[in-house]
Amino acid sequence: MQYNDPIYKTCVQVLKEELLPAMGCTEPIAIAYAAAVARRTLGALPTHVTVTASGNIIKNVKCVFVPNTGGLRGIPAAAAAGIVAGRDELLLEVISKATQAEQAEIRAYLDRTPIEVRLSESPHIFDIDITVEVDGHTARARIVQHHTNLVQVEKDGEVLLHVDCDTVETGDGLCDRSGLSVAGILEFIESAALTDIEAPVRRQIEYNTRIAEEGLSESWGANIGKVLLDTYGNDVKVRARAMAAAGSDARMNGCSLPVVIVSGSGNQGITASLPVVEFAKELGVGYDKTIRAVALSDLITVHLKSGIGRLSAYCGAVSAGCGSGAGIAYLYGGGLKEIEHTIVNSIAIDSGIVCDGAKASCAAKIASAVDAGILGYHMYKNGQEFRAGDGLVTHGVEETIRNIGTLAREGMRETDREILHIMCD
Repeated sequence: MQYNDPIYKTCVQVLKEELLPAMGCTEPIAIAYAAAVARRTLGALPTHVTVTASGNIIKNVKCVFVPNTGGLRGIPAAAAAGIVAGRDELLLEVISKATQAEQAEIRAYLDRTPIEVRLSESPHIFDIDITVEVDGHTARARIVQHHTNLVQVEKDGEVLLHVDCDTVETGDGLCDRSGLSVAGILEFIESAALTDIEAPVRRQIEYNTRIAEEGLSESWGANIGKVLLDTYGNDVKVRARAMAAAGSDARMNGCSLPVVIVSGSGNQGITASLPVVEFAKELGVGYDKTIRAVALSDLITVHLKSGIGRLSAYCGAVSAGCGSGAGIAYLYGGGLKEIEHTIVNSIAIDSGIVCDGAKASCAAKIASAVDAGILGYHMYKNGQEFRAGDGLVTHGVEETIRNIGTLAREGMRETDREILHIMCD
């Protein structure tokens, strides 16, 4: 593939757009970011806050810990953190600089300030709209479609920023991914100049390895990573699952270490990278091959998620587990056929895991998704595969991926609503 090929340019741009650092679960951090923008726009500490959010945001923030808050969780905590300690220029690391004094003030601010949470009637799956008030003055910040996509900023009714987002089809400011395919992604990975992919992937490996090591060395959440190693031993297939789970253990339960995300998700960024790194170390493939394999996993994850959307009732770790399976197949010397069958097999194994918000059990779902990716590859190597007509599997990897997108985006809408009703009952 030539450097001026549109798919080459798209793949490079996707890696730049997607592999971003973030501290904490990205949905509460997005709330903190919007709150920080609103507070800066207001120019004073607000005495009343209203957070209007879409159902998927409420679902993903309800149970997860917000880092640098001293163990607080939920939407009010995220908004308070952004207002008291947020630095919006840091984007998804908006509360990474919170001092000990500010952390104490976050809790005090929550105790004395009404923070009202409302369910949005917006058509957007991802919608955060925050209004802050003090002494008769107001400010507003709204984010739509992805975590830092500001579409509206107002002060005292004056519009300071407006981006049209009246319809669901409105662009989200990201490059067009509709031309991606498994074949095109693999061709890009095999021909890409290392300098075009190295920097964001290297940072992803460094950041995500660090938080996984924290997850294994300390006690976080349900300690799924530790349980895996204690129960099943130190085989690479176990280490791959344990490292990914341990990274999620830490970040879902308030660890302040940053991760590098994929498709707007730290859990997906961890799942797409760390299993591949463990297999790369085991196989001794070297630096170049490792970078390319992780980039392949990232791009496959994004490709699968593009048809699903940023948030859904369909667990995003499943897509990232497919991505890691593809990366592992590549490390073993697999070509297009091996990678395509690994993806299809992985999809068939774990599709149907629901997203019921961000919390400790995400680590266990990640372990399952990684296991599906590994099993999907070894099935094919042993002459076994799921065939067209087996449930959601159909002829060809791209058609199967499209089926999953339709299921998650359209078929699981009512599932998403029911999950929210159950969680909020």
